[in-house]
Amino acid sequence: MRGLAWLLAALLSLGTAQAAEVPAENKKVLRYAFRVAETGFDPAKVLDIYSRTVTSQIFEALIGYDHLARPVKLKPLTAVELPTPSENYTVWTARIKPGIYFQDDPAFGGKKRELTAADYAYSFKRFADPKNASPAWTSMESWHVTGMKAARERAAKSGRFDYDAPMQGLQVLDRYTLRIQLDRTHPRFLQDLVLSDLYGAVAREVIEAAGEDTMGRPVGTGPFMLKQWRRGSFIALERNPGYRERFYDAEPAADDAEGQALLAQFKGRRLPMVDRVEISILAEDQPRWLSFLGGEHDFLERVPEPFFSIAAPNSQLAPNLAKQGMKLHRTLGSDVFLMFFNMEDPVVGGMEPHKVALRRAIGLAMDVQREIRLVRGGQAIPAQGTHPPHTTGYVAGFKSEQSDFDPARAMGLLDTFGYVDRDGDGCRDAPDGKPLKLAMSTTPEGIQRQIDELFNKDMKRIGLCIPFHTAKWPEQLKAARGGKLQMWSVAYASVAPDGVTAAQRMSSKHAGGNNISRFSLPEADRIVDQLQELPDGPERQALFARIQNIGNAYMPYKFKGHRFLLDIERSQMRGYRRPLFWVNWWEYVDINTSKAAP
Repeated sequence: MRGLAWLLAALLSLGTAQAAEVPAENKKVLRYAFRVAETGFDPAKVLDIYSRTVTSQIFEALIGYDHLARPVKLKPLTAVELPTPSENYTVWTARIKPGIYFQDDPAFGGKKRELTAADYAYSFKRFADPKNASPAWTSMESWHVTGMKAARERAAKSGRFDYDAPMQGLQVLDRYTLRIQLDRTHPRFLQDLVLSDLYGAVAREVIEAAGEDTMGRPVGTGPFMLKQWRRGSFIALERNPGYRERFYDAEPAADDAEGQALLAQFKGRRLPMVDRVEISILAEDQPRWLSFLGGEHDFLERVPEPFFSIAAPNSQLAPNLAKQGMKLHRTLGSDVFLMFFNMEDPVVGGMEPHKVALRRAIGLAMDVQREIRLVRGGQAIPAQGTHPPHTTGYVAGFKSEQSDFDPARAMGLLDTFGYVDRDGDGCRDAPDGKPLKLAMSTTPEGIQRQIDELFNKDMKRIGLCIPFHTAKWPEQLKAARGGKLQMWSVAYASVAPDGVTAAQRMSSKHAGGNNISRFSLPEADRIVDQLQELPDGPERQALFARIQNIGNAYMPYKFKGHRFLLDIERSQMRGYRRPLFWVNWWEYVDINTSKAAP
């Protein structure tokens, strides 16, 4: 009977899905494109921003951000109120709102499945399960949930994570109450809990029923649900028909004209306001730009760099686009684009003086200002270290060697430490006289090819011959996290206003995660631990400065810049405001389906 019930539920679910595919005349559809392919939709198994943009709309964390408040403000999402801490910030208690339900799935046997405290406890444990190989485990580990690391170690030995074993750090006090106990004081723990894209609740029944296909079977409590997925090509989500009553509200600052205008326009509207979101994957800049101009998309997230001067000359929306009722959003992102060196690589890694000299020489030889000017249309500022704008570690006006362009000093370093051309082939050799085997990993996108050309010229100027190894972005990311790439360029977007996440790039405990270079130094590890525990104040700010100086001295990363992000919405789209640290915004925008829309 159980098998028959499951089959009937599955058929019912299929029929509902097919009915939902029939387009209604007034269906509101938000259409835009990702520039990089997704990897999947299991929160415990993804870390790339594109997959997380999707998961943030399917799953829900205990708390969220006020989407209009600047500076940022936390607010309850599935919790009744913000989780409350003990006096020393080691115990946090969260109470979940009754009456929140998961999206329908055959695993629920045709019954409505309510969200409970146990779902969050289970979801958090999944990050510790070695079987999931979670790229966000290092971030979860830094919470220091009592007993979680020990449970992971037991699972690594036994080959099975015991989800039913009691864990002191995750106590389900009753159906709706979760107590989280930490081994260390953590005053800013709420900034970790706030990410729906990673720490939203999943249902154990669905995960177990999905088996190896958890990346393709996302079931949460959020405003949207996955309807179509052609890997690396197309993603469609539709409004969750069972989503609870939730209404547009926010608390923008009194002097925030844009925020106040959006609040006045949408306050009280039920969320989400659109019925469907369709995402195409267009890796090349020109097709993405032309599809937007041709009306195929309602929104252009991040104008491609080659079209900056066409779309926004002098950082203002082009007159021909303004006449069509389009709107430009220009925001200095809380991100950093960088090149990393694999610190475990035998050629560029290590802490020996000649290895440090090689990395610093490569950094000094890179003309980042030229890259910003020629490739990025001037829409970036040079980076001085690991801390991005809008975070507590960032200091406006700070200057470091990271932004220096000095090929003469670079050549001096290489000469001094024995990197000379011994056979006259135009390429410097290693200090031991053997060929210097360098390799830069890259991706096939048009803008990256331009960046690679500039990098190649910069390196040849100082006598370094560096071939490129090309692969698609998801493949490179997987290899990078596994420590298999020697050098690669990536970008990181901040997930919280606190700067500790950026500081984790220097902590060996985050190797393969935030610390993609696999840098290891005991002092850096101690500092990152202290940053986690100390209250805000001068002592903590001094440690932020110290960890940044360590990174600049040993150069596991060449921090290049922080981008201005240019987004354009067409006249039929309303309500967009670029998030600073979160990625869910679809529920806050509307699409005007009237043909008379300006």
